[in-house]
Amino acid sequence: MTKPSGKHRKVIPIAPAAPNKEGMAASFYEAQKKVYPRSISGVFARWRWILVFLTQLVFYGLPWLQWGQRQSVLFDLDAKRFYLFGLVLYPQDFIYLTGLLIISALALFLFTAVAGRLWCGFSCPQTVYTEIFMWIEHKVEGDRSARMRLDNGGWTFEKVRKKSLKQFLWVAVSLWTGFTFVGYFVPIRQLAGELLALQGSWQIFWVLFYGFATYGNAGFLREQVCKYMCPYARFQSAMFDKDTLVVSYDPVRGEPRAPRNKSVDHKAQGLGDCIDCSLCVQVCPTGIDIRHGLQYDCIGCGLCVDACNTVMDKMKYPRGLIRYTTQNGVAQGWTSRQMLRRVLRPRVLIYSTVLLGISVAMVFSLMARTPLKVDVVRDRAALSRIVAGGRLENVYRLQIMNATETSQRYRISAQGLDSLEVVSESEIVIEPAQSRWVAVRLQIPYGTAPAGSHTVHFDIESMGEKPAHVQEKAVFLVPR
Repeated sequence: MTKPSGKHRKVIPIAPAAPNKEGMAASFYEAQKKVYPRSISGVFARWRWILVFLTQLVFYGLPWLQWGQRQSVLFDLDAKRFYLFGLVLYPQDFIYLTGLLIISALALFLFTAVAGRLWCGFSCPQTVYTEIFMWIEHKVEGDRSARMRLDNGGWTFEKVRKKSLKQFLWVAVSLWTGFTFVGYFVPIRQLAGELLALQGSWQIFWVLFYGFATYGNAGFLREQVCKYMCPYARFQSAMFDKDTLVVSYDPVRGEPRAPRNKSVDHKAQGLGDCIDCSLCVQVCPTGIDIRHGLQYDCIGCGLCVDACNTVMDKMKYPRGLIRYTTQNGVAQGWTSRQMLRRVLRPRVLIYSTVLLGISVAMVFSLMARTPLKVDVVRDRAALSRIVAGGRLENVYRLQIMNATETSQRYRISAQGLDSLEVVSESEIVIEPAQSRWVAVRLQIPYGTAPAGSHTVHFDIESMGEKPAHVQEKAVFLVPR
């Protein structure tokens, strides 16, 4: 084979990087520019603050709410009990946590298929705490232009004062958030006393850890978490289609865009409704330009809609240049009614059916749940033995868990073999939401059962006002 000559070889030209202002070649990696979101008022801004208030009212207030003589919501890992108001759950009830996670995931898929990233824009903890931290920043340092001037200016006494006050308030909110979070796992009143006495090293660690995470994510990383760290931003497109409601810019109506005086007849000059004020970019928490189309960075908060509607009102143009709509709606000029007809499409119906089915099944399971748990463990020290009176005995340990809020008396019996008797304590009392290990001895007359293993059943029955009955299987061993 002959080697091809150079004149026939295809060469891809590589142009050198353009020099910057200092005459140096531009770097492949550009420093991330800080986003300075501008405050705006409007429908979506008000809804964001309503949800901030509601979510934080629940989060900060719920641990302090009492239910009887205990905390209403407490995940007591030491005692291995979860308290949800009047419900007491044990590790054996892990299936309910699994069901709750599945319901949450399906609800997220459903909302995303219908209306995009509503969770991200209005209820995600990252969004909520970033909004709180930016509100503190706005109150201390001023509006967008004032914050930019402060950061770009030199260090003065005023700058040090404002920055120090902002950091102090951020740290205070972060530590209180960490304290509240740990209060869901350690009784919060007990936790407060331990922290004031500087006791409980692990509790202190987790308060500081969660406080630091809140401080870093909401105070500094902000939109970087949504854009680069959150996996939801990457796979959300798998749940989108052309009938998903998303924040969209209408290029047919808005282009070509250009600044103008509101007294100018822009239609006569061939201009669109967009006056290129960039206000939609200034209010965006992630710093994107929605006029470039749908982007994974968009969290669907709708602040650009509020900003654009404000400008349209001032210019005496119709609202809705930027609005919640669908790709099909923009392309085909559909009305809101026409778009809503497309909501009940196969994907949404499947999500809704599965979500409803699992939710109903979980509710009925909780309603029919027996507030009594029993575990049977054989005594390995003495599997089978002959005791006085010529009787054969097997010893077991039963863990009986009272999942009610009142003391309960339980009766223990067994069946499965002829003349099988419970010769140990057959009635016990267990305090509310407590568990107790009980040694149970079963005996039969020697020689009444063939050698080998025989199935027996323990019956544990509540003798209180709310009857409960549990039957657990075990094995009775007869030696050869």
